Amino acid sequence: MQSSARILKGKTVIYVLNAPVITSFGSYSFRRILPEEAKTLLAGGFVSAVGHEGTARLMTGIIGTEITFNRMPVHMLPGDKAVVLWLLDRPSEGHIYSEEELYKLPCELGLLERVG
Repeated sequence: MQSSARILKGKTVIYVLNAPVITSFGSYSFRRILPEEAKTLLAGGFVSAVGHEGTARLMTGIIGTEITFNRMPVHMLPGDKAVVLWLLDRPSEGHIYSEEELYKLPCELGLLERVG
């Protein structure tokens, strides 16, 4: 199954995700990145697949690039990359963080890349 982004662009895609998730079978690399690197990666265009409005606003503030709320399926293919928000705290079962809570949580940015 392919994402609508793939059909429209016909090339590798850079996504923005609100969590580090494996979107399809394959091999991946995942490393920490700084906001400046994320901004540079996103400057050439990206597809937001951030499924929570508060998280999209938080990422906008961290990266300095407008990240929109857009709940959609993602199916990464080899070569695709994703700038990911990695929350270093795990919510209790069923808990959805408020925007105020999100801003208080420790987090980092990561780059998830499907390599095979």
